[in-house]
Amino acid sequence: MNPTEADRQNCPALVVAHDDRSRAAIVASSRSLGRQTLPCACFSEAQDAALAGPCGAILVDLATMIKAKDAEKIIAHTMTEIYPTLRVKSMGPLLIPMIMAGDARQDRSLSDFFSKTCASFAPRKLRSHRRKEICVPTSIGSGRGFTVNLSWSGVFIVDMNPERFRVGQEVSVRFLAPPEPEFSAALTVVRLQRWGERHPPGIGMQFKEADQDLEQSLSTLLKSDRDTDHDRLGT
Repeated sequence: MNPTEADRQNCPALVVAHDDRSRAAIVASSRSLGRQTLPCACFSEAQDAALAGPCGAILVDLATMIKAKDAEKIIAHTMTEIYPTLRVKSMGPLLIPMIMAGDARQDRSLSDFFSKTCASFAPRKLRSHRRKEICVPTSIGSGRGFTVNLSWSGVFIVDMNPERFRVGQEVSVRFLAPPEPEFSAALTVVRLQRWGERHPPGIGMQFKEADQDLEQSLSTLLKSDRDTDHDRLGT
């Protein structure tokens, strides 16, 4: 389902720039178009903001992008792959969108970026844990399904009748994970992917809490550490 104009207006764009004046110029230009912003001095700050709440776009100062190193570069790469991104250079109060070599496209104005590129993007939070494509048979009551992806935070389960659930509903899911032992967990429904939308129908859910047994089961399936398995590319 495409976001409404109100969704986009109410969801901030992340503004990333080391330089105070560049950051202020980008913020001012965005707000003149009626867009909310979250100013960030670096990509680590932008990541924290995106983990805390949904964001709809990234506006980044070109010099900040080029000078990003090590962990900052990894975060920058991840976030610009996930969110609509416009790279700009500020000259006083003037913003100049910068066309980068190899980019498929780059909007020629801030207005075009917000009205065109961001129009079909559903604002989202950055996931605290990386999703992995793992297929595990599941059962919810008498209904049978299977996981498309799984993470320390939650799971997406294919279900041919997702309309029987509602967002916010608490559900007990049984995971049948041969050759590993089966296990059950309490989850909360956070998203419905309805049948007929050209994507696998099903439900996105978050784990309510992770006791020692659940952590052991997830560790065996995910083969990762909960504290370091972040939603980043290239790690």
